[in-house]
Amino acid sequence: MKGLVIFSMASSRKEAERIKNALLKKRCAACVNIIKDAKSFFWWKGKIDSAKETLLIVKTTGRNFKKCARLIRENHSYEVPEIIALPIVDGDTAYLKWLKNP
Repeated sequence: MKGLVIFSMASSRKEAERIKNALLKKRCAACVNIIKDAKSFFWWKGKIDSAKETLLIVKTTGRNFKKCARLIRENHSYEVPEIIALPIVDGDTAYLKWLKNP
């Protein structure tokens, strides 16, 4: 596997910054993007709900997924935070090399 992209929604910009700082400080992510003002719609406890959230896009490697997931949970306010990963199936060779050793 060349790498992973992890998506996680945070309740606020402040929470997203806290998660980003934890991921980068522990060097389990090579890069984290924060995108504010996302509107999410979802099922929660039997009802359709919505929230204004902040999206984190985390670039990392497969070997760092569990560490990233743990740090996201530790710094997250949600009972069930979104932590999903998609494989990077291809990309620029130089970028993928950097991703593994930022």
